[in-house]
Amino acid sequence: MILYLAAMVAIGWFAFRQTKDLDDYMLAGRGLKPGTAALSAGASDMSGWLLLGLPGAIYVSGLVEAWIAIGLTIGAWLNWKFVAPRLRSYTQVSQNSITIPSFFENRLKDKTRLLRVVSGLIILVFFTFYVSSGMVAGGVFFEESFGSTFLLGMLIVAGVTLLYTVFGGFLGATLTDVAQGILMLVALVAVPLMALSATGGVTATLDSIREVDPNLLSLTAGGTVLGIISAAAWGLGYVGQPHIIVRFMAMRTPQDAKAGRRIGIGWMVATALGAIATALIGIAYFQQNPELTLANPETVFLLLSQTLFHPFIAGLVLAAVLAAIMSTISSQLIVCSSALVEDLYKIVGKKDATPKQLVMLGRLGVLLVAVVAGLIALNRDTTILALVGFAWAGFGAAFGPVVLLSLYWKKLSTAGTLASMITGAVVVFIWGNSPLSGVLYEIVPGFAASLIVAVVVSLATYKPSAEIDAEFDAAAEQAHAKYQAPKKVSV
Repeated sequence: MILYLAAMVAIGWFAFRQTKDLDDYMLAGRGLKPGTAALSAGASDMSGWLLLGLPGAIYVSGLVEAWIAIGLTIGAWLNWKFVAPRLRSYTQVSQNSITIPSFFENRLKDKTRLLRVVSGLIILVFFTFYVSSGMVAGGVFFEESFGSTFLLGMLIVAGVTLLYTVFGGFLGATLTDVAQGILMLVALVAVPLMALSATGGVTATLDSIREVDPNLLSLTAGGTVLGIISAAAWGLGYVGQPHIIVRFMAMRTPQDAKAGRRIGIGWMVATALGAIATALIGIAYFQQNPELTLANPETVFLLLSQTLFHPFIAGLVLAAVLAAIMSTISSQLIVCSSALVEDLYKIVGKKDATPKQLVMLGRLGVLLVAVVAGLIALNRDTTILALVGFAWAGFGAAFGPVVLLSLYWKKLSTAGTLASMITGAVVVFIWGNSPLSGVLYEIVPGFAASLIVAVVVSLATYKPSAEIDAEFDAAAEQAHAKYQAPKKVSV
C-alpha cells in the first residue's frame, strides 16, 4: 500500500515539473493520446462506486441492480461517439475554451457572464458532494481493510490525493488515472476468477446462489418498471459530467475520439462485468462459508481479496480500490479548481494576474473544496452509492441537455441555457431530497425538465448571429474531417 501511495506522489511530482501555466494545469496543453484519455475518463468516472457501491448493491438485491452498469455502458458509448469529437473541436474553435462554463459563455457569446458564474457554482455544489462520496469510500476502505478509524482512513486518502493533485494538476490527475485504471482492471479480473475457483466453478456457484435466493440471478425479479428505468437512466448523466467530458477537450485531435471510444468502452465492459461477477460469486462464497460474516455488503470485494490472496497480492488488489477512489477525487478537484479560478475568480478578481498566480489560486481552490467535502463526509448516514447518485443526477440534468444542444443545435440561446441549467439543478435537488426519489431516480425528471425548458426558452429568445453560425459550422467540419498525420520534413 505504501508503494502504491508513493508511486502516485511520484507521478504527481513528474506532472508538477511539466506544468508551466494555467492551460497546462487545467487541460495538459490538449495533448492526451486516445488511450490516455480513455483510461483516464474511465478511471475518473467509475470511482469507489465500481468496487464498493455496485458489488454491494448486487450482493443485496441481485442482478436487477446491474441495470445501472448496463445504462452506464450504453451512455458512455454514446458520449464517446457523439459528444467527444464535436466537443474537442468546438472548444478549440470557440476561443480555446478550457472549461465547460467558459465554453458555454464563448459558444453563446454571453456578455453578461451569468452563464459562466451559474455553471461554475453548480459545479462547486454538486462536486463537493461527489468528492465527499470518495472520502467516505476511503474511510470505509481503511476501516474494513486495516481496522483503522474511519477518520484516519479518510485523512490518508484525502491527504495523498491532494498532494499529487495540488501540485500535478490535470496532467498529474490524468497520468495517475491511467495507472489506476490498469490496476482496477487487473483486480476486477483476478478477484472473481480466484473466488470462482474457491466456490467450485460455475455450476456450483450458481447452485449456491439459488440456495440463497433464485431471484438474485434475474435482471427483473424484485424490481419495478420505474426502478429498472431509474437504474438504466444513469446513462443519461454521462454527457453532463464535467470531470469526464473535460478529457475529450484535452485530446490531441477530434479524430482521436474513435480510438478512445474503443479503448474506453472495452475497459468499461471488462471492469463492469468483473464487479458484477465479484458480487454474485461473493454470494456463493459466503453461503458456502457461513463462519465468515459480511457486516457491510459494500465491502464484499475487500473481504474476498483479503481472504483469497496472499497478503502481498491482496495488498495490490486493495490498492486497486484506493486507485478507484483517488482517481475520481483528483479529477473532480481539478474541475472544481478550474471553476473557482477560470470561471469565477477571473470575473471578479485581478485582470492582470500572472500565470504563476493563477496556478497558485487553482491549488488553493483544490484545497478549499477538499476541506468542505471532508466535513460533509464525516456524516456517515449516507451510503457511497447515494452520494454518487445525487451528484451524478445533478450534473446530468443541469449540463447534459445544454451540452448536447450547444453541440448540435444552432438556435440554443443564452437565456435557454441559463434557464435549463437552473431547472435541472433545482429539480434534482428537490426531487432527490423527497420521498419521490425512492420511486424514480431524480435524473429522469431533472433531465426531461431541463431539456424542455432549454428548447422552449431558446425558441422564444433566439436571435440569429453570423459569428455563432460560423463557429458552429467550423466545429462540425473539424470534428468530421479525416485525420492527417503531419508530414516529415527533411532538412
